[in-house]
Amino acid sequence: MLRLAGASLAGTAIEFYDFFVYGTAAALVLGPLFFPTFSPVAGTLAAFATFGVGFVARPLGSVLFGHIGDRRGRRPVLVASLLLTGASTVAVGCVPTYGSIGVAAPLLLLVLRFLQGLGLGGEWGGAVLLTVEHAPAHRRALWSSFPQVGPALGFLLANGVVLGLSAGLSEEQFAAWGWRVPFWAAGVLAVAGLWLRSSLAESPRFLEIDDHARVPLVEVVRDHWRLLLLTAGALSVGYAIFYAVSTWSLAYGTERLGVSRTVMLTCVMGAVVVKGALTPVMALLGDRYGRRPMCLAGCAAAALWMLPMVALLATGRPLPMFLGLTGALIAFITMFAVIAAYLPELYEPRVRCTGAAVGYNLGGVLGGALTPIVATALAGQGGRVPWGVGVYLTGIALLSLGCFALLPETRPVAAVTPAAEPATG
Repeated sequence: MLRLAGASLAGTAIEFYDFFVYGTAAALVLGPLFFPTFSPVAGTLAAFATFGVGFVARPLGSVLFGHIGDRRGRRPVLVASLLLTGASTVAVGCVPTYGSIGVAAPLLLLVLRFLQGLGLGGEWGGAVLLTVEHAPAHRRALWSSFPQVGPALGFLLANGVVLGLSAGLSEEQFAAWGWRVPFWAAGVLAVAGLWLRSSLAESPRFLEIDDHARVPLVEVVRDHWRLLLLTAGALSVGYAIFYAVSTWSLAYGTERLGVSRTVMLTCVMGAVVVKGALTPVMALLGDRYGRRPMCLAGCAAAALWMLPMVALLATGRPLPMFLGLTGALIAFITMFAVIAAYLPELYEPRVRCTGAAVGYNLGGVLGGALTPIVATALAGQGGRVPWGVGVYLTGIALLSLGCFALLPETRPVAAVTPAAEPATG
């Protein structure tokens, strides 16, 4: 389990590095480089629009790779998704700017960002299911939390590289070529990830299935449509919080508040470190007390914290900003530490890869794709404190709270009595 969980963690870290490095670049440099005819705010909005395309592609990727995962196995998904995401990320670092090729530059960004999202849409389902379906039932949330630590590591790696380049290069050097280096580094990471995953065994639960779904998506939509909609709505708050913290806050702090890029990156990275460290702790609580109670608690905390978060962020001072962002990510990980166990348990094994991945990535469209765009637009209205952003995030938290309230608990009996056999729904 340690080797399997470690390989899944490394793979998700690499793939989310690819995804996050684009978000950081969109917040800091892509606007003026690829949309120079726009105003600063409009350029940032346009850059975030290309960022959002990746989220639109993720459900499509989950359908494509979910079909492979339910028909051919979880392991092939891990290799194919990593190759696609890594290659498209390296290509982003090679795209000429608007000044060199005109409108073709942002169009190429859109295409490559779409391919990034397509690959990431398959990654989560494959990595999580391979871990979940190997894990003992009474520690399923704990072991499945390893892939959930991957996004935090990927974010820290992406932002650490950008922070190092930002500190070591002048503004002109960073804008000219420095921002490309993190994208090129994705190629090395992809090769390392493929090596780690080459020896993983197929999921035992998949090998036990005698009658594989012919078209998994059709079965999911026909038999589990209500579950699919509820999980998408429930997960939207997690995406909204994470990308408000990791992407929108960078643009808001540097552009509106005049905080240095280094200070903003350090505050966000510090909050992500706390989130990553708490992930296994929250997962253990999920094995002890159940998945649904943790999700409800996280949603309630998010609804209460969003307005204080934007007020602390608006101070422009490092410590209050760090506290505001950290509180938001603690609410986030209270939910998302157990999601990797919760979603697969909601679906029967024959359509589990498709159902869990599509529900997870639809939540990304609702919460992740729109949040940086909407938050940037709302922050441009009114005074220094972006209360509209806080109200928007609170509304999403309440929506997700209602969806989680309608979902059943799935913690298997084996979580209390290890000899018992878990049920699947």
